[in-house]
Amino acid sequence: MYKVLKDMSSFDSESSELQSKEFLTLQIKKLEQRLLDLEEERRELYAERERLLREIEFLREELEKLSTPPLVEAYVIDVLQDGRVVVKSSTGPNLVVTVSERVDKKKLLPGTRVALNQRTFSVMEVLPETFDSYIRAMEVIDAPEVTYNDIGGLKQQIEELRELIELPLTKPDLFKKVGIEPPKGVLLYGPPGCGKTLLAKAVARESKATFIKVVGSELVQKYIGEGARLVRELFALARKKAPSIVFIDEIDAIGGKRYDFSTSGEKEVYRTMMQLLSELDGFSSRGDVKVIGATNRIDMLDPALLRPGRFDRLIEVPLPDFNGRLDIFRIHIKSMNLHEDVDIKALAKITEGASGADIKAICTEAGMFAIRNGREYVQMEDFMKAIEKILKKDRGKGTTTYI
Repeated sequence: MYKVLKDMSSFDSESSELQSKEFLTLQIKKLEQRLLDLEEERRELYAERERLLREIEFLREELEKLSTPPLVEAYVIDVLQDGRVVVKSSTGPNLVVTVSERVDKKKLLPGTRVALNQRTFSVMEVLPETFDSYIRAMEVIDAPEVTYNDIGGLKQQIEELRELIELPLTKPDLFKKVGIEPPKGVLLYGPPGCGKTLLAKAVARESKATFIKVVGSELVQKYIGEGARLVRELFALARKKAPSIVFIDEIDAIGGKRYDFSTSGEKEVYRTMMQLLSELDGFSSRGDVKVIGATNRIDMLDPALLRPGRFDRLIEVPLPDFNGRLDIFRIHIKSMNLHEDVDIKALAKITEGASGADIKAICTEAGMFAIRNGREYVQMEDFMKAIEKILKKDRGKGTTTYI
């Protein structure tokens, strides 16, 4: 009996010890889980602290911006020997002001745009060069889908244009070795629709230079000095984007002959032209900036614009001859579905006096006649009807009247 009781007591002791170990293990696991939870909470609090610090810094910067007085835009006119500068303020007269220590004085050149403190008028910073948004819109970002192969009847003009515009940009060392200055500008002149603008588009496509296109009438502005400013910024942008090509279409809008008697509007046009003359051949070098002008009325241009040094070469773009018209017809019909009775040599012969634009319109109209008749091909009769419509050509008399 005693032995049984002793065994039972030993069993209870062992069971109690086992339960104590299980309890301690469970408590340790709970403490470890609590520790992990606290570590995760600590990381979240640190992340929240970093976010709040960034927000405080942002709000502090915004508060500083709001409390900082506005700056005044000005342009440097002259730099004095004692370190001060003469500026033209946008709010008043010329001022002699000091320069902040944070500003690099080597950048302070005449014409530099700067910001002035509103109270002390000290130069606080140098502002970046700016261009009129109207001028920036003139830059051709996407090159036109026109190549020299798309131009017919102007082989000689294409060769001259490539020699005068592309060669100085691609092989400038060749001109240095020969000892001559490369041509600066080319003027294309001739009747409307003969390919002057098309040549410029091909140059934009084939050349790797920045292409800036402007119509002469766009430089004629209402207010005094605005046209000259646009011309100045136009060439400043071209110099910044060099090598570049500036194409001025309808240049006779601002380059007409000057007369003694003129209205106030004409005087503003003359001011714009004087700025253009200065940019074409002034004291400052144009660098790798080539100019292509185009006009239908070369007789209206001022002689000062035509002299060498401004436009070194005058290239005539005449009405196409028989071979030229034949080439132009081949270019425009290569994607057309033609009937076997179409004779392009006969078409080139009877369209004497037609321009390249006329021939393109004839091909388009011939296709429209085929569509109206429910055909998927174009025949000779369609071209004859198109010639009668576009050129007002009388078959019997053989005369051409332009619309």
